Amino acid sequence: MDVISTKAYQLGECPRIDPRTGELLWVDVAAGRLYRGGWHGATLTVTADYQVGAHIGAVAPVAGDGAGWVVAADRGFAHVAADGTVRPLGRTRPGDNAPPTDVITAPGTRMNDGVCDPAGRFLAGSRILPGTAARSGALHRLDPDRTVSTIITGVGCSNGIGWNAEGTAMYYIDSLARRLDVFDYDPATGAATGRRELASFDDGSPDGLCVDDEGCVWVAVWDAWCVRRFTATGRLLTSVRLPAPRPTAVCLVGTALVVTTAWAGLDPAALAEAPLSGRIFAVDVDVTGPVATAWAGDLGELP
Repeated sequence: MDVISTKAYQLGECPRIDPRTGELLWVDVAAGRLYRGGWHGATLTVTADYQVGAHIGAVAPVAGDGAGWVVAADRGFAHVAADGTVRPLGRTRPGDNAPPTDVITAPGTRMNDGVCDPAGRFLAGSRILPGTAARSGALHRLDPDRTVSTIITGVGCSNGIGWNAEGTAMYYIDSLARRLDVFDYDPATGAATGRRELASFDDGSPDGLCVDDEGCVWVAVWDAWCVRRFTATGRLLTSVRLPAPRPTAVCLVGTALVVTTAWAGLDPAALAEAPLSGRIFAVDVDVTGPVATAWAGDLGELP
């Protein structure tokens, strides 16, 4: 297990390889910052970082060189240009019982984890904030035409999302439900149906996930000091122990499993027990995974 970051992030999240540049992308949710970095040998070097908002949940590259990134931040979607300019991106569809707006999430929620599906749609969910009683979070889809649809409701904390190689199965985590679920997914339309449970967690909360080239699902388990690998039918294959209790998200870079972690919420005693909390780790797991899919949208004229 290698520690590859020199910095500890309060709530590191969403690692993924940008297919256009080969850089690693990641975010610090609590700081509202997006990071780009080059990973050479055992050291991850930050090449650029951007202040996006009060919170940022997820990032995906935009198709095309120099096209920037799409992010799920605060209560909606936004575009981040290479010069750091941040502009709203995405509007609710007419007929969503509200006028079109770039504020996507319900009151008492904010955007969280997300990723592009194999067709280049950006799916990102929301989580309820402390003091919000109802499960008013949801999973939203930003289509290439920049309209937004809500495809799952009744969510507590929308987190990891991934697909099988054919794009016909979508894996999904609501951390408050403490389950890894799977949906039947229509890659032509982006419709998700037939939800069923694959695995449950009683010693921590499942968080981010990725799918490897053998069709297995890697899940970061918050407060369990580990990442677990499951088959497509939900059978536990292995567990990778970490020197930090709060792994948040995972991706594969070659055969290296890259894991972001958090120090958020840990008291001084817990931090003394796990001083590497918030750092980014990598461990060889002898299996590869796909790079991130880019958002296939047309930026057109943004406000």
